[in-house]
Amino acid sequence: MNKKTIQKHTKIANSIMYYIYTHIDTNIDINELSYELDISKFYMHKIFKKIFAKNIYESIKSIRLQKAASLLLTNKFSTISEVANLCGYSSHSSFIKAFKLQFNVTPKDWRNGAYIKYSNSILQASNISTKSTIDFSNISATIVNMPSMKSYYIRNNGYINNVKETWQKLYTLILNNKIKKYKMIALLHDNPTITDLNSCQYIACIVTQEQEETLTKRLPKFNISEGVYARFDLQGESQDILRFIQWVYHDWLLDSEYETTTKPSFIVYHKNNHLNNENIFDISYYLSIQF
Repeated sequence: MNKKTIQKHTKIANSIMYYIYTHIDTNIDINELSYELDISKFYMHKIFKKIFAKNIYESIKSIRLQKAASLLLTNKFSTISEVANLCGYSSHSSFIKAFKLQFNVTPKDWRNGAYIKYSNSILQASNISTKSTIDFSNISATIVNMPSMKSYYIRNNGYINNVKETWQKLYTLILNNKIKKYKMIALLHDNPTITDLNSCQYIACIVTQEQEETLTKRLPKFNISEGVYARFDLQGESQDILRFIQWVYHDWLLDSEYETTTKPSFIVYHKNNHLNNENIFDISYYLSIQF
């Protein structure tokens, strides 16, 4: 298979995945998706399975449940049925059954504390974040209204594996095209503290107005959502980021009166730990919120 065909297939698969994430609160119609992409359903399923090693229906179910698991924690004023509806479930009973099959506990037990053990097991499995000794006592949020940002991206399957290599590829493209003004942003479609790290969708993005025609030929693109976000500014080492995200979701949010939305959080890198030998980062972390 030649390079152009691989790039074409990757763009199609990414478009499907992006559609799923941005329509997770609806009844996703595969026929409508096929029509929008102007490809047959057979071809669409074939390409998606080839790129992501699982079928579209499996991905939809998994993403719905991951979103629900996160919203059950962060949207404490929403009922379980309301959370289920936000994630595309029209039946309360089918949601409970699917959730228990995925997480081995009911949504009620999850909300009442079962998530803590589950989340800690994910961080322990990372073999990185358990080394973190970062102190969050002096960290506070700034509420900001963010504009939509057009980004070009490389999607990485997994939060840890190959992330450094993914950023190196994107940075190589920046250098090759002599792009001077840009932002590096990591989009986190999934909450990595309650989603298996090998299943997380980590998207390395570049936001720039330079070389748009060249970038469009090489990379897929999407708009990072506008809206109201809580911004946290943080400096540290690689092992601190997961512990920080866990603190935001499990401590800061629960103590605040805010709720999250289904929009993904994102990280703006002022210094990217994946691109320096010291593994040091300087970031602004943005979490979509509502009151």
